[in-house]
Amino acid sequence: MDEREEARLHDSVNLVGLRAHATAVGFLTLTTELVRAGVLEEAAVDRIKDAIVKELSLSRSRASSKEEFERSTRARLDRLFAGNERLGDEPPKEMASGG
Repeated sequence: MDEREEARLHDSVNLVGLRAHATAVGFLTLTTELVRAGVLEEAAVDRIKDAIVKELSLSRSRASSKEEFERSTRARLDRLFAGNERLGDEPPKEMASGG
């Protein structure tokens, strides 16, 4: 997907309100079940994580480094997908709006 398509998808998802915890938990559960059923391979899960990181990066505070934001976001996603981190009540400092 090119940057213009990513921005369009970002706007569409934002309008629908898919940033809710319930959606994230459902998505994590669905992904885990598809991997267990042999429908998704780890490479597909990695591509999904990459898409999530790119999407979140579009909304990052301009005060934060893109590289550091993407690295820390990817690490958090890896822990979430592995079941080693819970969805919290607040975003990590690098993801908080207003930077």
